[in-house]
Amino acid sequence: MKQSTKLQPGALRLQKYSYRFAEQVLNSELALKEELETILLGTSELRALSRPGFNDLLEQRFTAAGWISQPAVFDDPSDPGAKMDFLKERIGIEVGFGHSSFLGIDLLKFQVSSYSALDKIDVGVYVLTTARFQKILKTEYDLNWEGSLTFEKVRKYLPHFKSAIQVPIYVIGIDF
Repeated sequence: MKQSTKLQPGALRLQKYSYRFAEQVLNSELALKEELETILLGTSELRALSRPGFNDLLEQRFTAAGWISQPAVFDDPSDPGAKMDFLKERIGIEVGFGHSSFLGIDLLKFQVSSYSALDKIDVGVYVLTTARFQKILKTEYDLNWEGSLTFEKVRKYLPHFKSAIQVPIYVIGIDF
């Protein structure tokens, strides 16, 4: 295991995939797009890059920037089930650091929040890590991301959902 627990400045980078013109929709809110990318790139502590640590860090940073944390997808207060991770000015964010089996559930949150009577978002942002990111954290720092969804998997499968998922989704992969 490496001795250093700090990344070099600028070590993290983002891979991006625009589904259904999501990037163009986000560019109409350029300050928010830049804000969320800055939040995602704003860590240098490797211990924060464990799944729970990274989730906690993002929670702190997004809420400090005025994003609503854990907004309900449905308006029924008696249904505590489906929640998005963050919401601000019609941009919904889902952080997909969990098991890859959550792919469909996460995508449906965006779809339901965009269409039908809910009409809460214009675009969804799906934040994941890349396979390379997960491999480096496992092999060099013994941080286990095994079984987690990856940017590559979402990019591969999302176009197959084109008849069911019609909301624009901006997929971001956190990478080294």
